[in-house]
Amino acid sequence: MDHSKIWLSSPHMCGEEEQYIKEAFVSNWIAPIGPQLNGFEKDLQNYNQINHAAALTSCTAAIHIALDILGVRAGDYVLVQTFTFCGSANPINYCGAQPIFIDSEPETWNMSPAFLQEALSDLQIKGELAKVKVIMPVHLYGMPAQLDAIMAIAEEYQIPVLEDAAESLGSKYREKFTGTIGKMGVYSFNGNKVITTSGGGALVSQDENLIDQSRFLATQARDNAPHYEHSRIGYNYRLSNILASIGRGQMTVLDKRIAQRRSNFDRYYTYFSAKNSKGYQIRFQEENPYSFSNRWLSAILIDPDTNNGIDREKIRLALGEENIETRPLWKPMHLQPVFKHCKYYGSDIAETLFDQGLCLPSGSNLSNEDFMRIFGAFDKLFL
Repeated sequence: MDHSKIWLSSPHMCGEEEQYIKEAFVSNWIAPIGPQLNGFEKDLQNYNQINHAAALTSCTAAIHIALDILGVRAGDYVLVQTFTFCGSANPINYCGAQPIFIDSEPETWNMSPAFLQEALSDLQIKGELAKVKVIMPVHLYGMPAQLDAIMAIAEEYQIPVLEDAAESLGSKYREKFTGTIGKMGVYSFNGNKVITTSGGGALVSQDENLIDQSRFLATQARDNAPHYEHSRIGYNYRLSNILASIGRGQMTVLDKRIAQRRSNFDRYYTYFSAKNSKGYQIRFQEENPYSFSNRWLSAILIDPDTNNGIDREKIRLALGEENIETRPLWKPMHLQPVFKHCKYYGSDIAETLFDQGLCLPSGSNLSNEDFMRIFGAFDKLFL
């Protein structure tokens, strides 16, 4: 019996990466900048139909720089959904600002427009609206947030939107790529994402000035002088030319990788639909008719009260015994000890998602044999 590890989402090389890396070595562009970095940024611009992109060391770094450019300073507020990875919230604290957490809506699991409106109305009544500098929705697990409503609210209050599209490269909302709809957007190329540069991220915008500022800040904010002159604090956040080489190869198969991940979701959906027809009630993250998700991770919701006592932990541990990696959904930020002092607007939607949700193996390199093992493990639970 094969007991090799089935990972949640492992890197998937295509072979083209080696040629780009070789070009960097042959030309001796091992420095933090170079032709492959420029090419990778151009690839991102062309794919996402966005005018400007800056490749950076991580998506967290991209968020940090974006918040800095958008004027987030000590004592300010940034409204961000609570149901996300800590990389969305931590950079707010880097700026000395405070995150205000917004609950999810139950369809896409992303920022609830209703609770966003409630937060802004309440802050206005309290005379604190001027402290709100940015609204940051997250396209969780590749699923686009309800941007029509969020953007309308942001426009009403004249607050810029920074899209955290870390997990949603290639996803679309009304035929526009996520990350390109707000004032600025960020992507992640961490090792577990749809494509990877090993570690890395990007900041994109239609506004050339914003991306010019990001490159300046990401290279230690060095002023235009023959010596090292600095008029403001900068960061060492520029992606290396070597890692960008990996990204260039990965970009050649991005659409293929998205198709493979969507196929994974379809297989899970078909499998659990058959179980639901036998009395189980397993639910999924919903894709609206006007949205297209890259389905970075396929996830299920399972309420033990309607599934014969089977809960997410029972599934996680059972698959773990078969050397199959799964992961609970993100624990909401307002429940994290480090953010317990922060304001929160919502009910218990994100908490329920965390309690009932489980991410399933979703890599684009999963084989038929892998799925046979995964479904075999599930069959022992769902009789």
